[in-house]
Amino acid sequence: MLITPAVDKDPARIAGMFDAIARRYDFLNHLLSLGLDRSWRRQAIRSLQIAGHETLLDLCTGTADVPLAATRVRRAVGIDFSLEMLRIGQRKIDAGVRGRAPVYLLQGDVTAIPCADASIDLVTIAFGIRNVQEPSRTLREMARVLKPDGRLAILEFGEPRLPLLRGAYLWYFRSVLPRIGALVSRHESAYSYLPASVGTFPTPSVFVDHLRAAGFAEVEADPLTLGIVYLYRARKALA
Repeated sequence: MLITPAVDKDPARIAGMFDAIARRYDFLNHLLSLGLDRSWRRQAIRSLQIAGHETLLDLCTGTADVPLAATRVRRAVGIDFSLEMLRIGQRKIDAGVRGRAPVYLLQGDVTAIPCADASIDLVTIAFGIRNVQEPSRTLREMARVLKPDGRLAILEFGEPRLPLLRGAYLWYFRSVLPRIGALVSRHESAYSYLPASVGTFPTPSVFVDHLRAAGFAEVEADPLTLGIVYLYRARKALA
């Protein structure tokens, strides 16, 4: 079964939206998550069990936060379709600490990843899979480019399971966050799109099934921060 989007995820529209908010994107990520976004990325990177010889591919890389945080890999590649986000990411890379693993950024389509079959050790995508028009195709592409037994980590928003927390979170996510996001980014629709896209994303158990169908094994869905975010971990199934 394919993941069918219920909101407008036309690639040109989404790329334009991220181009428009790129300058305030990092600031708003830290502000609206109360700084927890850094911790979530660190947990995703730790789950990859990096040994130091790997090539990491980060999809929907945005301003390259994941590749920049994965300091122990041999090299990292980030792909995104928003040129403005990549430009900011490149400035962060250029200002980085010497000795960091090299990071290369490419503008591209994550439903047709420009990498050879079985050429990548690690794949990540942080808060981007729900923005893809054909998520199931991207999952298959991830499996294609990963080496046998290669590791995958996906971060995506969820909804808390505790009823009281769930109610407070949904009020913040649907009412407060869009207003703050629109005020700071000066983009009326971008931060209304966020809760709408999260609301149409599959439940963790369903998304786990999609990952297995795409060719992944040992699939786990770990709730972070009481289920506000989920970390999906998997390995490419051996042939």
